Amino acid sequence: MSEPLRSGGWSVRPSFVPHGPTSPVTLLADDRGLTQLAGIPDVAWQTPWSELSSLQLARFSRGMALFATAAGVRYCWRTKRLDDFEAWREVVLEHGGEVTRRQRRAGVFAVIAVVLLASFAGGIAAFFSKGSSNGHELSAARAVNVTLKDLPAGWTTTTSSALGYLFPPSNQVVTSTTTPASTTTTSATSVWSRVSAQFQTCMGVTAKRDRVYGAAGQMPDYQVSSRVLSATSNFLQVASITQYYATTTMVKRDVAEMSKKDFGACFAASNASLILSGNSGAATIGSPGTNWQPQTFTRGWSRGGVVTLTQLGATVPVHLVMVEAAAGHFEVTLGALVTSWPQSESFLANLVNTLLSRITSTTSTAV
Repeated sequence: MSEPLRSGGWSVRPSFVPHGPTSPVTLLADDRGLTQLAGIPDVAWQTPWSELSSLQLARFSRGMALFATAAGVRYCWRTKRLDDFEAWREVVLEHGGEVTRRQRRAGVFAVIAVVLLASFAGGIAAFFSKGSSNGHELSAARAVNVTLKDLPAGWTTTTSSALGYLFPPSNQVVTSTTTPASTTTTSATSVWSRVSAQFQTCMGVTAKRDRVYGAAGQMPDYQVSSRVLSATSNFLQVASITQYYATTTMVKRDVAEMSKKDFGACFAASNASLILSGNSGAATIGSPGTNWQPQTFTRGWSRGGVVTLTQLGATVPVHLVMVEAAAGHFEVTLGALVTSWPQSESFLANLVNTLLSRITSTTSTAV
């Protein structure tokens, strides 16, 4: 390294010590190691390069993130600045790290890709590394999701559902420090490319500007899903996933794209293609979807869509209903598989109202 690098304007997660400072952070890199100056006044932590592993620098459309593992803990430093990117690129590569340009897709869609990878590759248990900082935001995200207490008597949890291709296990928490494994497959890449192109063509947006599957997407601080819940009296299954974002502006930017006329139809159709691809093991594009606007009485924003799944081998048509809801720091996705549509419309609209009431209120929570 020719000259020491000093770079300000960072934050870190998790903190180096319990309840320690996480911002503002200044990073110093020299031949000896990586030094972090955090808090006011500065507290310094220096770690030799020999004690840091799995270095990774990721560039986003609005900033960058530096990842490193020390003493078994995965740390993530984030900044909205890009002026030092080339300098950090040299540092990371010099010490055997990896430099990537990561597509910051909205959290749920990144998870969909992971589930597909798992189905094609036979499982990648270490794909997600759970962050050690589970604060108020994570608790709030958990409290939003649909539970059995929101449903009539007779509902149960199930582990056998095509919704499993879209919603990860409820005990899996995705954080902004999530680091993907390097294992991918040609089949999974093909599926992701085709489904992304399907959505972008449907929406009339380029991959560069797409905030759903494309390069303009963003990662939430936390993401957690519900269990898949099933009615025993008829074929009706539901699940939800909640993302908490660092700023309300991030949510507003997503809502701006999702408010376009055909979002609900395009969203439902692309998710149906992901289910069909996961079920068949190959890239499979399903039928076009239709828009559905849930009738809601609470504040907040929501849009939905419906598509018929004709290739799952069911004796009766199965409809996939997908709804996005957003307010404040939260974005919530509700998914449902139903055999009776539009008879289930009112029931699902009530669930959307329940979710909206939770993300527009700081006191309303699920138990």
